[in-house]
Amino acid sequence: MKGKTIVATGATSGIGEAAALALAGMGARVVLVARDDARGQATMGKIEAKAPGLGHALHLADLSSMAETRRAGAAIAASEKRVDVLINNAGALFSRRQVTPEGLERTFALNHMAYFMLTEALLPTLVASPPARIVSTSSTAHERATLDFNDLQNSRGYNGFKAYGRSKLANILFTRELARRLAGMGVTANCLHPGVVATRFGSSSGGVVGLLIPFLRPFFLSPEKGADTIVHLASSPEVADATGAYFVKRKITAPSVAARDDAAAKRLWEASEALARESASRIS
Repeated sequence: MKGKTIVATGATSGIGEAAALALAGMGARVVLVARDDARGQATMGKIEAKAPGLGHALHLADLSSMAETRRAGAAIAASEKRVDVLINNAGALFSRRQVTPEGLERTFALNHMAYFMLTEALLPTLVASPPARIVSTSSTAHERATLDFNDLQNSRGYNGFKAYGRSKLANILFTRELARRLAGMGVTANCLHPGVVATRFGSSSGGVVGLLIPFLRPFFLSPEKGADTIVHLASSPEVADATGAYFVKRKITAPSVAARDDAAAKRLWEASEALARESASRIS
């Protein structure tokens, strides 16, 4: 990974931080997108200690905001001559329904739209940096989910686990459509299930989830083990030609039937484009 630049979200704790540190240790320069400045600076200190003098960079943004995601993407695109790997990893589960100032349900906004919009902002740079890779964290939580295109914002009968599962299904459908659109352009797109990992995930969920997580955490994987497939997809020559796939423990695995619906993948892409366009038009 020497000489390569990696952009990573959700990398100030847990599997994202473990992956960033592992890739920095392999010689990569790391560009972080973080919501919290203190945690971002703390992670930057660890990365600098692991791989000093490479010019690692930090951008601050709340990725549940389309405006902030757009701003961060534009700033990275303007400052980076090349991006070899984009790791979409930021995400959360919320026990109660929350709506962003832009009118999106927060799980959908953070877990899906942030992936979509940051990827879209960096696509020209990625395409100009072949061979490049896009790695997105999904979950086996997608397996019982279906998308309701008449209610992408989970406004009816909200359930935190259901909303989370839908967002993880969206990650796989996004990856499939992205890979299709990038065919022959020197950029691969894959997603993965990291396992059930002992991280900060769920700490801000509230409700029953927030109460249960501390008791269950001792039974979870370490962040380093959870990060293994992210690191593999970001760096290994073995997957240089793999694209549009869903990985579990480094292996291509068939996701749910709903996650293999290419018509739904295309429809989700178009719906996401429309939301991004509407957001941009409100700003302008």
